Amino acid sequence: MTDAMGPGPVQTPVRQADVFAWRMERDPLLRSTITAITVLDRAPERALLLDRLERATRLAPMFRERLVPAPLPLPLATPTWALDADLDLSWHVRWVALPAPASLDAAFDLARIEGMTAFDPARPLWELTVVEGLPGGRAVMIIKVHHSLTDGIGGIQLAEHVVDLEREPADRGPLPPLPTAGPRATDAERVREALAHDLAVVARTVAGGLRRLPTGVRRAVTDPVGTALGAARTVASIARFVAPVTRTLSPVMTERRLVWRYAALDVPFDDLHAAAHAVSGTLNDAFVAAVTGGLRRYHERHEARIEQIRMTMPVSVRTEDDPAGGNRITLLRFPVPVDDPDPLTRMIAIDRLTAGLRHEPAIGYSEVIAGVLNLLPPAITGSMLKHVDVLASNVPGFPLPVYVAGARVEGFYACGPTIGSSANITLMSYAGTCCVGVTTDAGAVPDADVFLDCLREGFDEVLALTPGARRATVRARSWAANPERSSSPKSTEAVRPSAGQA
Repeated sequence: MTDAMGPGPVQTPVRQADVFAWRMERDPLLRSTITAITVLDRAPERALLLDRLERATRLAPMFRERLVPAPLPLPLATPTWALDADLDLSWHVRWVALPAPASLDAAFDLARIEGMTAFDPARPLWELTVVEGLPGGRAVMIIKVHHSLTDGIGGIQLAEHVVDLEREPADRGPLPPLPTAGPRATDAERVREALAHDLAVVARTVAGGLRRLPTGVRRAVTDPVGTALGAARTVASIARFVAPVTRTLSPVMTERRLVWRYAALDVPFDDLHAAAHAVSGTLNDAFVAAVTGGLRRYHERHEARIEQIRMTMPVSVRTEDDPAGGNRITLLRFPVPVDDPDPLTRMIAIDRLTAGLRHEPAIGYSEVIAGVLNLLPPAITGSMLKHVDVLASNVPGFPLPVYVAGARVEGFYACGPTIGSSANITLMSYAGTCCVGVTTDAGAVPDADVFLDCLREGFDEVLALTPGARRATVRARSWAANPERSSSPKSTEAVRPSAGQA
């Protein structure tokens, strides 16, 4: 049998890390959909935006490809990407106007609904919605993309094909040629290609080990202790990567529901960066310290004391040889301290912790580890993901203001997928502001307003280390347009058991 679109030209096997993400999506709670919300000072010019998107998809052909399921239902069978001959930008790019009284909160609520909606698997895995009718003539651009197409850094690389540095768009010349596909494959050819690819992966792994054997033997003879210790460190590192997780560290954020809330915070970039310099740390150290400070406050609001939370943090494995776009991250999962009320000492601890994690030997084996995990029943690995407390990501964006089809970008917020965790908090730097997108699971965080207040206070606690620093501000809340979807602090007891009852 063929897939729903019939046999097609198979191009590129899907990376094992992305296969893992797709297999997990049998459970909707584990979807890997990124929803990026761009706030514009006016609506973009329609024809120009479509032209820039057409150009971008030609320069990054993965956005013209659809996922082709493996022809055989085998554990090792790898799906592939194939060019979609029926790509229609008018389907992927939509224009809507919010009913009055429109607000940025309402636009975030629309983005939340789109983010919770599954992709059409017969089409390339991205959609863009321009939302007009906001106060002051503003508009919002909602970009929905599957994580297998790009990560945060790849997204910025792709955006360079769309944005301008001035309101008057630059002339970029004629469009690049359309990507071309090879001849259409028959079912039998697809089966042979799939089996050949999977056998080749195994063969390359074995051959690679054999090629390294002489060097390994020489090292074992000349430095037996060092060789043994190096191997032990690698094994221990991989063991930490795949160690089973059977419970959340948080006694409060334990439930999961297929309902998400979106929110946005604005944090002054220079002030947060200066706070990190107080301990010779990085912006990421200050970011994580703010998140953990907010989580400590949230648990205190619920009369629960917690020493650590389990955090997942993406780490880029992108190289100079990788094309623009694509998902080139691996996910580090580790416990992080939250109970220290001093943001300075918390930043120091976080800096030491993350510095060590960046040099984990297992990072170089992430694709192999994903392949092994793909052999396990999805229920086992999916259960582990649902016991992560929070996912935090820091993505460097554009340092200067940019324009999209004549509209000035005022803010860019990435509301990332929870992937089974309680919340995803993503910082995207843009033109002097840390645009923080917040996604919360309504089961783990039924009182999203309380959580957001605590997170804002966590940022203010770190910002206070910089004399004269400005405070963090709430830019938008998806539930503000529909107040009945969120509980107020006074109603917390009705939706959340106390720590003693949890």
